[in-house]
Amino acid sequence: MSASSSRGGGFTTPFNLKLRRFSDVSLLPAEKHCCFELVVRKRRLLVGGAGGGGGGRTWRVSQIGGSCSDSVLPIRRNTGSRKSHAEKCEEWRFDPKMSPHRARNHALPSMPFGSKQSSFQSKHYPRCTPRSSGPQSRDTPPKRDTGIANEKDWGINLLNEKVNEFGTNEDGSTWYREGGEELGENGYRCRWTRMGGQSHDGSSEWKETWWEKSNWTGYKELGVEKSGRNSEGDSWWETWQEMLHLDEWSNIARIKRSAQKQAKSGTENAGWYEKWWEKYDAKGGTEKGAHKYGRLNEQSWWEKWGEHYDGRGSVLKWTDKWAETVHGTKWGDKWEEKFFDGIGSRQGETWHERPSNERWSRTWGEEHFGNGKVHKYGKSTTGESWDIVADEETHYDVEPHYGWADVVGDSTQLLSIQPRERPPGVYPPHPPPPPPPTDGSSDLPST
Repeated sequence: MSASSSRGGGFTTPFNLKLRRFSDVSLLPAEKHCCFELVVRKRRLLVGGAGGGGGGRTWRVSQIGGSCSDSVLPIRRNTGSRKSHAEKCEEWRFDPKMSPHRARNHALPSMPFGSKQSSFQSKHYPRCTPRSSGPQSRDTPPKRDTGIANEKDWGINLLNEKVNEFGTNEDGSTWYREGGEELGENGYRCRWTRMGGQSHDGSSEWKETWWEKSNWTGYKELGVEKSGRNSEGDSWWETWQEMLHLDEWSNIARIKRSAQKQAKSGTENAGWYEKWWEKYDAKGGTEKGAHKYGRLNEQSWWEKWGEHYDGRGSVLKWTDKWAETVHGTKWGDKWEEKFFDGIGSRQGETWHERPSNERWSRTWGEEHFGNGKVHKYGKSTTGESWDIVADEETHYDVEPHYGWADVVGDSTQLLSIQPRERPPGVYPPHPPPPPPPTDGSSDLPST
């Protein structure tokens, strides 16, 4: 995903806040770019047939030959013309005749700013125009729902020598740039570059730091942290990291990527925060998730989601989002699904609570037996209920859309970090052995 653009709903300012359903977002590779050869099998499991007979499987196979994904973009599936705020709020009027599936697919209402003062992203201070080789500010407020950027989007270029520079631009703004290297035990090395600047009157400011770390255990890390503020009082902060390490006992390579972003308006009671993370291992295990929070004057909302693929066929996905106003109105939606070898379940709840403590809710569930039969059940506080067994195929993703091969191809700068040379006869300290399994079922290390 690009850190400089949002594909998820046309956000024009960092506070154009919209709540989206997690199931509407797919992480799909956007470009193919690196040069190693592997075959990746993307499988979507199809269980059961139209006649309710025995299960069958449809395999989707894609081959990566000399290439892999260059970036990950959020792809929104919902389309259509833009709706007014009133029309979107109208969607949240609950119809007791709605089917359970229609209820759980409702998105939380969009909450755009009504004030003209909201567009602080377009009003941030001008970029620096240095006379010489001073750093040019590229810092702008982060955009919502852009996930974790790839390393190429950051353009990290560490200085090769220790520097300490500063200067003044033609418009009176000032800048500085410094860089260095820190050494520690066990072959630890951190190379870093720090830069920043401010306007001539000090009303706007930006800072950015790049770093790479490594040691003799095989650990490597690449990271960025940046922040800024403008003359209107808007402020923002963002950090991004990707790390590689080898499990000390299983020798399984793992890559973790993470990002945190936040922005705060200087003219309104408005702001937002997001935390994203992704974990991958060479055996196919993948874990992804995000926590989000936002507020706009009288309204606040939260969202959490996660997904986990264990690399052996087990899949868990979930999401939980809710919102409230200062007047006491609350609403939310949550769901979870678990599958393994075509057998699994889905369940969820949609709810709404009024200031008078009047509460409406609809719960639903599905049991998939792997033979073309699905048990569907549910009920609501308005008295509706259902309990049926239907002939229906079971669909779910056995593997993530973006996995180990993709992240390896997008982490070339991380993988190219060179650790300090290790003297002959010097080895990193050996970690203590892991505790024995408690249930006696397996002596394999956890993934």
